[in-house]
Amino acid sequence: MELIVFDLDGTLLNAGSQISPYTRDTLNMLAARGIHYTVATGRTLHGARTIIDGQGFVLPQAYKNGVLIWRPDQSNYSHHHFLTHAEIEHVVEAVRACGVSPFLSTLEPGFIHRVYYLPLRHAFEKRLADHFSELMGIEVLPASRLPGDAEITSISALAPAPDIEAVERLVENEPELVAYAGMALEGEGLGWIDIHHRAGSKGNAVDLLREELGAQRVLVFGDSSNDLSMFATADEAYAPSNARAEVRAAATRVIGHHDEDGIAHFLRERFELR
Repeated sequence: MELIVFDLDGTLLNAGSQISPYTRDTLNMLAARGIHYTVATGRTLHGARTIIDGQGFVLPQAYKNGVLIWRPDQSNYSHHHFLTHAEIEHVVEAVRACGVSPFLSTLEPGFIHRVYYLPLRHAFEKRLADHFSELMGIEVLPASRLPGDAEITSISALAPAPDIEAVERLVENEPELVAYAGMALEGEGLGWIDIHHRAGSKGNAVDLLREELGAQRVLVFGDSSNDLSMFATADEAYAPSNARAEVRAAATRVIGHHDEDGIAHFLRERFELR
């Protein structure tokens, strides 16, 4: 058995954050041939569901960069790696010390995902809140409304790049945490950071799926730094030409651009799909 694992944004999805008709037809060809595939994405289940529903994604799926494993056949999460209260306190203090407003992503009873924010100081933070709400389909609320039974899956922030780098330095020595950071698409010299439990990585999720599904080979596709852990554990790793430089360098091969159906064209060639 070969298992294909897709990142979504910047990889399988086009610039409109959708699966194109050509890629959709390619997924149908894979399913018809009995070739197994799934996703490992930084999105939440609800942020991905409207995109991948009906596209043959029936195997376990990794969300929030591997923090959560969703079982479609059971309609339940089988694995999770939440932040502890001590880790949350440490990260929030570090973020606020750098003059940055943290956003707390949660999983709440009933499989509800929400995002909570501390007081917003800048217009770009308000735009990030709108992004969570509009693109990801997640309710965004002030931290004063955070319920006591909410589990924190990750803490993220958007800020000028030097401030993000300062946050990254403050949490890099925390042994149970991992931080992904980079330049933000919003421009204006902004950076982003996403901090979560170290055990909740895409690489660990891929290892788990390999073992549970009995896959002999795993092929992965990704474009950003949060994909490097699954590149390291996969048998084959492919980066679209739009991927970050360090991801292209780690790839088995660099293939076509995500907004030009690069992954779908490669798959049709690799598996001789007609």
